[in-house]
Amino acid sequence: MLKLFVRNLPPQTTEAGLKELFTGYGKVFELQLSRDLFTGKARGTASVSMEGHEARKAIEALDGSDYEGKTIYVALDKGPRSGGRGRR
Repeated sequence: MLKLFVRNLPPQTTEAGLKELFTGYGKVFELQLSRDLFTGKARGTASVSMEGHEARKAIEALDGSDYEGKTIYVALDKGPRSGGRGRR
């Protein structure tokens, strides 16, 4: 299972719409859309979990594509980015 990071989503994006987009490339196991706490609108990012080969197909097809009038970017999620020790 791979987790994808999606960015540059339009504010009107919904979980259902995003799931429909990715389901065209395979089964979506988990989808989390970042929303603004006060307005409820999408904040422009999401994470999507899919099987490895299906996730790679989705990246290839959707990275740099148009979604509801905006160019979206899809890549493998590298996990949390922390400064940690030794990085000064």
